[in-house]
This record gives sequence, structure tokens and C-alpha cells, in this order.
Amino acid sequence: MALTMLIEPPIKDPSPHMLLYQLSKTAQVETLNYQSCSMQGIFAQFPEILFIHRTYNPIGKVLYTFLVDGPQVRLEGPLARAVYFAIPAKEDAEGLTQMFQVFKKFNPAWERVCTILVDPHFLPLPTLAMEFPAAEVLLSAFHICKFLQGKFYQLCLERPMERVLLTSLQSTMCSATTGNLRKLHALLNSCIPPAQLPELYSHWLLNDRIWLAHRWRSRAESSLYFQGLEVTTRTLSQFFSTTPCVEQGMASLLQYMQQNSGDRASFSLCLSPQNSPAPSDTTPESPHMVQLVESRIQHSLNAICTEPAAQLCLGEFAVVQKSVHLIGSGSEKVNIQILEDTHRVQPQPPASCSCYFNQAFHLPCRHILAMLSAHRQVLQPDMLPAQWEAGRATSLEGILGSQWSEMLEKRLVVAFLTEEVRRLLQHCSQEEFERRYNTLRELADSWIGPYEQVQL
Repeated sequence: MALTMLIEPPIKDPSPHMLLYQLSKTAQVETLNYQSCSMQGIFAQFPEILFIHRTYNPIGKVLYTFLVDGPQVRLEGPLARAVYFAIPAKEDAEGLTQMFQVFKKFNPAWERVCTILVDPHFLPLPTLAMEFPAAEVLLSAFHICKFLQGKFYQLCLERPMERVLLTSLQSTMCSATTGNLRKLHALLNSCIPPAQLPELYSHWLLNDRIWLAHRWRSRAESSLYFQGLEVTTRTLSQFFSTTPCVEQGMASLLQYMQQNSGDRASFSLCLSPQNSPAPSDTTPESPHMVQLVESRIQHSLNAICTEPAAQLCLGEFAVVQKSVHLIGSGSEKVNIQILEDTHRVQPQPPASCSCYFNQAFHLPCRHILAMLSAHRQVLQPDMLPAQWEAGRATSLEGILGSQWSEMLEKRLVVAFLTEEVRRLLQHCSQEEFERRYNTLRELADSWIGPYEQVQL
């Protein structure tokens, strides 16, 4: 059935397409090559720089997505820059040679390809060089960024250090000047243990040829570039990586492209590890399932909360709907990152989060709502303090005036700082503890005076 959907796409798609596939002895798709007429036209217009991304499904089949890149490309929307899909029989020289040769038969403009951008794990470089002899093969800035993000999380660094590295990486990727890249390289050398440093391949940051292919973008253009690729790679994973059936995954992906061909994407750079395993209960769902879960969460907010509380939480949830990514989960806590710093969520009722919104209002914040959405759950009454329950309505202006104050902000800042200092003092050697304690003692004495003993 799914293969039939591929061969005969919905009538609403006006552009013809080219589909070449081969079945195995068990009637499963062995190879597949797909390109619509509009995709072919886009590649013919922008053939100079080709970006290749690979997506794996549960049984090991790999989807190769070819995208156009470069200064002239100004396409926006889900997969707007995708110009070709291919699934080789195997990722060996023979299988990839066949795949590239079919691509070239579909696209006479292949001879104008000057640069091909690939991920760091792309091994069949000789095959690529043989099929595109005039093109230069480089690592893509996007894939290097995702690679380093994953390594930062895998190293299990202390949270402040992890945050510094992620922030520096994000800033450098959006302004990849030689100076910024050298600063990031020096930061890695000073922060990462020497034994683990080779795993990061930090010398890539000093390879100027890699970054010349990306450096022409302004900071704003770089941010939008990473945003678009983040959306694209996530969409590919959502449809192809969640089913072992190649036909079903491809049919769903192509239908999604047809339905969203006119939409505009609006996302931000989301720092998250691409290669780290995702929690088993947060597998990407179909768009219909995601929409259903979001609708149930909205209904539970309106049913359980007072009207002002629902307004505040729905505002938070609006952010979640546009830009949510579940970083990882443990037995007691879940780490959520939504285009901002990471916060810690305590899912057990009453749910709490380390972010400002939850600490100030004691309401489900965007991070708690992201956790509920990822786990396909809804808000429960025991997740709310009594004053926010339905039937205790007050005006939103009154709530904001009573809840948000300069004193509250100071208390929160002090509480966060105290918790961070406590954690740093607990997780250090005795020698380092004495040094830090003495520093704090000197600071406290300078504020209040040595004549008054300050309890630390």
C-alpha cells in the first residue's frame, strides 16, 4: 500500500516526479531514488554547492537527502532546499556508486557541482570523489556543530562548564571568524581532559577551508541557516527513523512535503546532541499524533487551571509547540532545552522546574509542558498549587502584580547562586574546597567586616 502511494502520489501534487526503485526477494524496497520536477528545477538553478545528510531507520537502511546550499539559495520552509532522496542497497562502494550515477542521470546539472558538504562520519569519500571529480568535498559546519554538541553531553561535564562550551559553540557557529574559531579551540584545550580531547577532533576548527564555505554568512544569516537545517534533519528523522518500513516512511515524508510546501519555518538554533540515544518513550510521532497530544494538553490546562493561570501556561506552551527538544531523561529528572539554557524538571507531583517562570508563579512552565508533550501526557490537578485551581479566579494583572516583584527576583537570584556555590563546594577536592572557602570568607568579611563573623 505504501509503495503504491509512492508510485501514485496524491492528485493535489501538480508536479510530475521520477521514482526508481528495486525490490528484494521478499518484496521489500532494496533501493530507491526519488525526485519531483520542482526538486529537479531547484537543483538546476543552484547546483554549485550540494549538502548531503544521512538518516537511518530502525533496520539500518539509510536515507540520503541532497540539499542545495550557498549564497544564492534563499528558500525557506520544511525541506524547501531538498532536491533528491535516495536509499542505496548498501553503504559500500558499489551501492553508493549506483546511487550517485542515478542522481547524475536524473540531473544533467551535476557537472556544475563545485562543493559537496558531508558529515564527519561519511566514510565513502573515494566513491564521492570518483563520481564528482571536479567537486571539493568538505565537512559541513552544521554537522561539525552537531558532532561537538553530542560530545559535550557525552563527556558529562559539570553544568557550568557544559553551558560555557555550548554557548561558545553557538556563538562561534554564528560568527565563524578565524579569531572566534581559535578562541573556541583554545577553550576546548583548557576545559576538556587531555585524554578525551582527541575525541573532539578540535583541529577541524583550525581548518580554514571548512569555514570559508560558511563564513560568508552574517550572524543573522548563520542563525537562520542552522535553524533551517535543524528543522530539516528533525523532520527527516521524524518520518524515516520511526518505522522499519521504508515505503511507509518515505510515503509519509513526501505527503508531509506536499502539505507544507508553502509554509515558512521559524525556528532557532537548538543545541542538542544529534547522535546521543533518545529516550524510548519520546520517539517522534506523526504530525497528527503531535497535534492530538497538544490539543489534549491545552484542554487539560483550560479545565484544571484558573483562567489567568491557563493564559500564562498557554503562552509558555506556544513556545513548546514551535520549538521543543527533549535532551534526555533519567529515573528522577528530565533535562529540557527549548532554544535557551538547559533547565531541570522534577516530574513527580507537584512538578517543578529550575526556570524563572516556574519559580515565580509555581505554574507548569514550557519545560514541564514539553516533558508532558514528549511523554504524551496531560496536566494533572496535583501538579498545581491550590491557589491556581479552577474556581479561584483573579485578574491576570493582579496576579502579575502580586507574584512578580523586585524582591522576588532578588530572592530567586540569590537562591540560584547559593545552590550553585553549594554544588561546587561539594564536588571538589579538599584542597580546592579550602581555597574556595577562604575566598568566600574574604568576600563575606569585606562586605560586612571582620568584626562580625559571617556564617557560611
